[in-house]
Amino acid sequence: MKAHTIYISLVFAALLMVGRAQATGTVGDHVNDLQGNLENYTEEVNWIIDKVNGIVNTYEAKGREAAGADGVVDIWEAVDFHSAIETNNIPIYASIWQGLFGVKTTIDNEEPIANVREQQTMLEQSLWQALGAVKMAALYQQKGLLAAVENTRSSTPVETMDEIKQLLDRVVAKFAERLPDEATEIVHDTYLTRFEGVEGMLIEQDAALVEDLEKDFNVTLPLAIKDNLSVDEVRRVVQAMQAKLDHAKSLLVEAEKNRQDVF
Repeated sequence: MKAHTIYISLVFAALLMVGRAQATGTVGDHVNDLQGNLENYTEEVNWIIDKVNGIVNTYEAKGREAAGADGVVDIWEAVDFHSAIETNNIPIYASIWQGLFGVKTTIDNEEPIANVREQQTMLEQSLWQALGAVKMAALYQQKGLLAAVENTRSSTPVETMDEIKQLLDRVVAKFAERLPDEATEIVHDTYLTRFEGVEGMLIEQDAALVEDLEKDFNVTLPLAIKDNLSVDEVRRVVQAMQAKLDHAKSLLVEAEKNRQDVF
């Protein structure tokens, strides 16, 4: 058996033990018919790879400004495959984000093209691994071994910000208890079941803030845990995120006030 097949099998063995995450907000009916959407997912993976390659090629030929590396994240979020990975709680979901921001960051920092290509290769590998994982999930789904994904609603958006901050405190606590896997799981679930539910409203107020927090949830904090930084260092990452969440909360409060004033 090939190494990547073993990896995917282990991922889904773990998935069956912990169950599927619910999604906050609408994720699309396609996630409950993975088998029927595999062709579309495959086309989307190829499309993502082609678009990212175009950005990298432009960077190589014309430089950072012409490349428009900010579009890397938009490409990922534009496809159904994004939700197919996310709602199945697949560990490589975070590695895709790390690859996306790896490409973006190396371009933004005007690093040598070899460095950018390295990040691009890592991203492509994660995408193909993820597609393989979704194909296996489709088999489990057909056998009735995966529960349907249900869209859920958290409390009010403002209250959700406070819930997220409390959950991030739990991340630090679990990391301090030397339970990094549990800490990482809380990060992922908090992003999926809390933050994604308010993203749409926040984007209307401050799109850059949303992108910054997406990076924190999917790259900065998971890597801090994975790299086994000190508890104080992980706490500083979390505190920085909580400060951004406070700002996000204030934006949501103001938006709600303006809405009430209009009506």
